[in-house]
Parts: sequence; C-alpha cells; structure tokens
Amino acid sequence: MFSKIAGIDEVGKGSLFGPVFAAAVILNKQAELKLINAGLKDSKKLSPKKRTSMVPLIKTLATNWGIGQASAREIDFLGIRLATEKAMIRAIHRLNPQPEILLIDGNLPLRLWKGEQQTLIKGEDKSAAIAAASVIAKVARDSLIQRLAIKFPNYGLEKNAGYGTYFHRMKLIQSGETPLHRKTFISKIKSKTTISY
Repeated sequence: MFSKIAGIDEVGKGSLFGPVFAAAVILNKQAELKLINAGLKDSKKLSPKKRTSMVPLIKTLATNWGIGQASAREIDFLGIRLATEKAMIRAIHRLNPQPEILLIDGNLPLRLWKGEQQTLIKGEDKSAAIAAASVIAKVARDSLIQRLAIKFPNYGLEKNAGYGTYFHRMKLIQSGETPLHRKTFISKIKSKTTISY
C-alpha cells in the first residue's frame, strides 16, 4: 500500500502560445475529503473564480505540491509529448519527499519516470490529487498568460489563453507570430495567404 501518492496533470498542451504547465500534488485522505467537500473537481468544470479560490486551500491542505513548465521553444525542439513530460518531471522534482507512485491523467505513461505509475483516463474525476493538480496548473498558467497578454496585446490572449480560436488564428495571419508562439503548431496557419471573411 502506497502512502505518498502524487496526482499529475497538465494544462496548455493544445495551445498555440506559451508554455505547457504541469502540477503534482500529494494529498492524504483527510485533505482529499476536505477539498472534495469544498467543491474540488476537474478544473475544466470549475469557474475561474472557483478555481482561483481553491488554490490556496489546496496548497494549505496538500502534503506537498509542485509546478513545472516547458517553454514554447522546448515544445518546438522536443515535440509536445516529450516537452509535457519534462514539465511533469519538473513538477515532481519539487516534491519533497518524492512520491512512491504517480497517478497520471490520461492514457500516456510518463516515460521519463522510472518509478511506479498508473495512468487514469478522466483522472480528474477519479482522483482528488489529479483534480487538485489540474486546478493548480490551470490557475498558474492562466495567470502567466494574462500577464503576457499585456505584452502581446494583438492576439486576444486574455480571452483565449493562447488556444487557436478564430480571432487568434486570423491575428497570426495578419500580424505574424511572437517569440512565444509555438512555431511547429502554427506552421499550417502561417502558410495561408488569404483570409476569408
């Protein structure tokens, strides 16, 4: 029976802009119950206000937590899967002590981790630790993108979080990319020469 179980989740994998984030969270049973009673669930099912309010509670109740990220440049160089794994490993390395087993959202194992692990499809609904990790990663990444939206105001980042909305894609065609856009993700968009209205 494992006592130090870390839930792992990522956010920003499909975005056209900025880093991919990952978080790792270790919860004991008492903390799990308190967080679930406080409304913890998959970050995508929570309002931005609720997610933000959950973060300090998660960080207070967690046995340990960590955040990692991989940059747009790393994503272009390594590919999105390996870059996401790098972000996950960076989050795990911030945990002290290290977990005995990982619970990873999705169906892809963390190839860079040599210890025990288990993948869980729709893991945010099955593990409070994964749900907590999804909330921490989402709020941390959204906060960064909101700050970057001020520096790069043309792309609607404050509304689309860097994802490929119609507005974002049209602005890429019109204005070109920033240094924080993922070149491998937007190559097809850039190749377009006309805009349909």
